[in-house]
Amino acid sequence: MQVSDKPSFDNKNPPNPQIIDACVHCGFCLSTCPSYRVLGKETDSPRGRIYLMDGINQGEIPLSPAIAPHFDSCLGCLACVTTCPSGVQYDQLIESTRAQMERNHPRSLPEKVLRQFIFSTFPYPNRLRVLLAPLLLYQKLGLRKLLRATGWLEKLLPKQIDAMESLLPELTPQSFRDTLPEVISAKGTQRYRVGMLLGCVQRVFLPEVNNATVRVLTANGCEVVIPKLQGCCGALSHHQGQEAQTLELARQTIDVFADLNLDAIVINASGCGHTLKEYGHILKDDPEYAEKAKEFSLKVKDVQEFLDHVGLTAKLFPLQDQLLAIAYQDACHMLHGQKISLEPRRLLRQIPNVHLRESVDAALCCGSAGVYNILQPEVGHELGEMKVENLTDTGAQVIASANVGCITQIRKHLNLQNKNVLLMHPMELLDYSIRGKKLDQALGDEYVQNLD
Repeated sequence: MQVSDKPSFDNKNPPNPQIIDACVHCGFCLSTCPSYRVLGKETDSPRGRIYLMDGINQGEIPLSPAIAPHFDSCLGCLACVTTCPSGVQYDQLIESTRAQMERNHPRSLPEKVLRQFIFSTFPYPNRLRVLLAPLLLYQKLGLRKLLRATGWLEKLLPKQIDAMESLLPELTPQSFRDTLPEVISAKGTQRYRVGMLLGCVQRVFLPEVNNATVRVLTANGCEVVIPKLQGCCGALSHHQGQEAQTLELARQTIDVFADLNLDAIVINASGCGHTLKEYGHILKDDPEYAEKAKEFSLKVKDVQEFLDHVGLTAKLFPLQDQLLAIAYQDACHMLHGQKISLEPRRLLRQIPNVHLRESVDAALCCGSAGVYNILQPEVGHELGEMKVENLTDTGAQVIASANVGCITQIRKHLNLQNKNVLLMHPMELLDYSIRGKKLDQALGDEYVQNLD
């Protein structure tokens, strides 16, 4: 029976019935799905969501307030895509469903306000900096530490706002300005000319990662070009169905990097990298940008992928005199989205005295998933707890993570569990090694940040 008087999908790119029909309902996805792991409901699994998508497409199920939360509960981690023996492109299904949700699902006023705040602030670094300016004072005066110690924040703030505050890193003056020049020359003989994306949140929250990335690239013979007008790549918007904003930001990014005569466009945040590589699909219906997007995506490389391919030429020094145990954390959009796993491990193993340790459940999402840990704080929190327990159970002295969302999430839970483990981006570790800087020197600088 058709449910024509209820909210449903419109005719603009609904979930593709052919992809839906490719699902044989085998259930392989259940064991790898983080939301199913936490919530334990069939409707919060990829297989269950595909049933719901099909029902809405057929007019048998309404896109109702009872159904929509099951799509919201998806982290978009793509683990199911890796696991599926039938090759179901679930990523395309959830992408189109989320865009449909934004157009056709009437959200509550608090949901609308929160989402409007996130997507009008986070993708725009200068707006984000205005917001963070008073929070710098809030941190420096010790108010954050006091309020966290008393538990007042949890009592006074809505859970989503409390989750947002808990992820805030230690702000520094560098968080409020871009200091890298537009062109940085290679050290020694130039081998390549690469463009580099600074990211929207990363340049504010983790500017030291961008600085380290530039030093590693230039030390290995790369001239680095950083267009001043670059902004957000659209990853945050894309993962949450903000279609118009995603298209606008993607077009801007393509234009900013056009005609620069680049060998590659490198990115050091996996969520951004996956979206950049998807521009050809995202802009496929744009007659002006469809071909430009394909050409752009072909040049995009994760910085670890790029360096592993071209090879390191800079001399690497030990990070400490004795053996150093490092646990590399696979970010979902690196592992499942870009299929990059061996490359970062090969790079890290080239540092003298490094031994890599693997955690159990290594492919399980940390719960960050863009802004998921803000929009779905309970599930995000439980996954963050599990991820940090698994990583620290390896006994590693250092956790290496290559995504800004993962870093803020893991850092939060390391502090909540009082785990004294160093957390660094692989580019920071390579940068230290190239400069002959020991890790014990990191203990007093910007790499160790306390979220208490």
